[in-house]
Amino acid sequence: MPFHAHTQALCESSQIGDGTRVWAFAHILPKARIGTDCNICDHVFIENDVMVGDRVTVKCGVQLWDGVTLEDDVFIGPNVTFANDLFPRSKKYPEVFGKTLVQSGASIGANATILPGTTIGRNAMVGAGAVVTRSVPPHAIVVGNPARITGYVDATERTAASIESERASGSGVTRSSVEGVTFHHLRAVPDMRGSLSVGEFEREIPFRPLRYFLVYDVPTVETRGEHAHRKCHQFLIAVKGKVSVVADDGKQREEFKLDRPSVGVYLPPMVWGTQYRYSSDAVLLVFASDYYDGADYIRDHGEFLQLKRAGQPPSIS
Repeated sequence: MPFHAHTQALCESSQIGDGTRVWAFAHILPKARIGTDCNICDHVFIENDVMVGDRVTVKCGVQLWDGVTLEDDVFIGPNVTFANDLFPRSKKYPEVFGKTLVQSGASIGANATILPGTTIGRNAMVGAGAVVTRSVPPHAIVVGNPARITGYVDATERTAASIESERASGSGVTRSSVEGVTFHHLRAVPDMRGSLSVGEFEREIPFRPLRYFLVYDVPTVETRGEHAHRKCHQFLIAVKGKVSVVADDGKQREEFKLDRPSVGVYLPPMVWGTQYRYSSDAVLLVFASDYYDGADYIRDHGEFLQLKRAGQPPSIS
């Protein structure tokens, strides 16, 4: 066999890749497909309608039921539970079992529970014991029951105060490690009659807007954005409360905390933007360079990465 199977493992499938190791008391049904260089640990059960990519680790005590797909480089911790039927009854089976997709590079911690119909995004991190009831965005870190986003992998938070010391003397703009993304300190005029903050388009804000929108009354557990624009530029200001903005160019990722109306973040086209950690009183003001056009949105992170790798301006035709 091109793979290693312990003498007390039961491997009924002929679709197990080279270099994969299957350890004692694991049971793999005939139609399951397992990639190369995987590690299937003790007491793992894998049903027929299951696909496992390359270099996947499945730790002890995990059951992969029909409908589960694990892409390449996924880590599944001990005793993770995958469900595939939201309304199970003894001896009664659904016409189609629920699907669960764990995308490449994602990790799921010990004893987590994953409900069917969810997607765990690329490189996401699910904390130990979390109960995932809905899909997890790429690179997100989720914990708790039900699981909520608490951060993003490799996205160090930067606040207005921490950036203040970095910006050049006399300049209100600080560049980030994310391609084209800048953090702006706008002019603020405090006064006993009330404070004022002002910014000038095409001077301090690097484009002339054709549209604005306000985001408010967002439950603190919700995440917004999660898309990129092909051509549209955006400038974000928290005019009230606090909002965290994650910017991702496909290679670098940074998180910016907007906590006063005199600071803003500029997001150019082809940057993936996410907003979360809304305070209960948060009001987010967004200026956009173009009128609304649904074709300008890229809502799938995988498509976004493909377009970035292509290195050519994407078409919206």
